[in-house]
Amino acid sequence: MHAGETEDRSNGARIQPIAMTAGYRFDSYDDAAGRFSGEGDGLIYSRQRNPSGTVAEKRIASLEGGTEAIVVSSGQAAITAALLALAGSGERIVSTASIYSGTRVLFGRSFKRFGVSVDYVWNEADDDEWDRQITPDTKAIFTETIPNPKNDIVDIARVARVARRHGIPLVVDNTIASPFLIRPLEHGADIVVHSSTKFLSGHGAALSGTIVDGGRFDWASSTRSYPLLTDPVRPGRPSILEQYGPTAYARMTREAVVNDIGPALSPFNSFLLHQGIETLSLRMERHLSNSLTIAEWLDGHPRVDSVDYAGLPGSPYHELAERLYGGRSGSVFSVTVRGGSAGARRFLDGLRVISRMTNIGDVRSMALHPATTTHSSFTPEVRDRLGIAPGLIRLSIGIEDPTDLITDLDRALSAL
Repeated sequence: MHAGETEDRSNGARIQPIAMTAGYRFDSYDDAAGRFSGEGDGLIYSRQRNPSGTVAEKRIASLEGGTEAIVVSSGQAAITAALLALAGSGERIVSTASIYSGTRVLFGRSFKRFGVSVDYVWNEADDDEWDRQITPDTKAIFTETIPNPKNDIVDIARVARVARRHGIPLVVDNTIASPFLIRPLEHGADIVVHSSTKFLSGHGAALSGTIVDGGRFDWASSTRSYPLLTDPVRPGRPSILEQYGPTAYARMTREAVVNDIGPALSPFNSFLLHQGIETLSLRMERHLSNSLTIAEWLDGHPRVDSVDYAGLPGSPYHELAERLYGGRSGSVFSVTVRGGSAGARRFLDGLRVISRMTNIGDVRSMALHPATTTHSSFTPEVRDRLGIAPGLIRLSIGIEDPTDLITDLDRALSAL
């Protein structure tokens, strides 16, 4: 609640004011030149940094235990900036296969156009598969703490050991778990990203994304080349790594990707983000307790084929959920109802309290049919391999009264 705050000396406002400005005045000719050469922390333009964004950045860096954070316009922008800072045309990234559908679309469409290839590992517990996919051109590993929608949680420490063995950084999307449940940097990750639209904000009112630098990866000793970090910025000047040390990756990403491409977060959305973060722990407790209650109720329902929630004893990820999350593996999971796509249609159309919509991590509960929405562009073979069955529904459980949610689910299931 307090990280990132600065005292308002003008009026004594307790809430951080919104800095609605595009640019900033320079004190002098030399001050302008110094800011552009990277001396000090003076502001240049809100495409790079804005005081409202800085509050959110410091707050999230504190939550994740990172050295510096960058806020951008969406979670997709955060993933894009974080990875394009590491890989360029002709280079590769390796990712676990079960990740958010929008990220797979990003990798298969825009990254492909940029010349960056993405290879997938289907069994992250298989070292041989990792070794086959990682090549001399691989510049990063990408994964998620709790994948969406299957709740097939990842052992981050295990993937981190693979990354260390190959001398490449591990980038982890921690959107669904949030730092309330896990801090990936403490499990060996090097960079963390969030769609902070989701649980960090919680209100569903504004898009935002975040990149957090762990500050511990040894860029200079890596067998891979990271020229944006290690090459001099301009003749006669030190490299970003020499200049900034543990915040070098964040500084480089802000300057060489976010500033160049321009996915700046508006001051107003920054304000909404850091306001939302203040209630993260309170909201997460309710999200998690509701989700476990509802997953257990659905698991025993006669019109339900299966529930993909790692906190249930029958899940193949239950041991990992117990070890990493105390058995509460987030509040985004899937339920497969009887009757295939026809059953899914009847179920969704029967909901009254739970909203039919995309997005997750809102205080309001939501439901979606992935096969005809988020995963509709995937081939049937890929959908089958990802476990996206015709009757599968993704649920994002909010903070409403659990009895109301169960009543709504029961009424919808009765239509099957």
